[in-house]
Amino acid sequence: MAYSLLSLPGLLIAALFALLGLLVGAALNVLADDLPQHIRPQRPRCINCLTPRAPSGWLAMVRTLRGERCPSCDFPVRRRELWVEVGTALIFAALPFLLDRPADLLFGALYVALFILVIVTDLEHRLILHAVTFPGTLLGLLGSLFVSYNSLPMALLGAVTGFVFFFVLYWVGSRLLGAGALGFGDVTLATMIGAMTGFPLVLLALVLGILLGGLITALLLLTRRLTMRSYLAYGPFLAVAGIVAVVWAEGLLGWYLR
Repeated sequence: MAYSLLSLPGLLIAALFALLGLLVGAALNVLADDLPQHIRPQRPRCINCLTPRAPSGWLAMVRTLRGERCPSCDFPVRRRELWVEVGTALIFAALPFLLDRPADLLFGALYVALFILVIVTDLEHRLILHAVTFPGTLLGLLGSLFVSYNSLPMALLGAVTGFVFFFVLYWVGSRLLGAGALGFGDVTLATMIGAMTGFPLVLLALVLGILLGGLITALLLLTRRLTMRSYLAYGPFLAVAGIVAVVWAEGLLGWYLR
């Protein structure tokens, strides 16, 4: 069912999904702290002194509005925590107006959450974790049984296409530019995108990710904020392209088929 943001039901739906996004963002912050250290996700805690937080302080947004710092070490709220919560809330608030069908909305929200987690861990730790992309690929295959724009055969073909496409780039890059030119995490991320979007939408998503990466890199080089020797995480561009492909899947498919 489509909602109008200008109606009272639409505003209530947007507020509800924004609140859900805040909670999901708080959970993503915990995962982004714990998974790169290869530890099980724990109760929200101060990243500096590891003191567990009271439930009233689990949301960075709440701590920011209150002006709270860690009572044990006076550590402030990290910007990343706040940006992840706010960004996830805004995206979630928009999803009901972009995805009409309940299954598309449910799996779209799950996919977006995983993509946001990939963006954070790659920017902060230069890591695209198998603990995220492997379950994400399985989730994409499961979701293909329910969403309107995918099917299990197309999801399997999309996953294989994403893997082969980026494995070739990974292999060529390692031969021409040396190890680290493109991480294997990018290969598993492309596989996850393929499972979530299916074929042929995976091709559009990967090309969009490559174009975004090339455009941003060129702008950073021109403005001298980046040099040829600088490291630039590539996963976030693929993840953003994955979000675009999931949210506008039917529109992109219709454009491609025409």
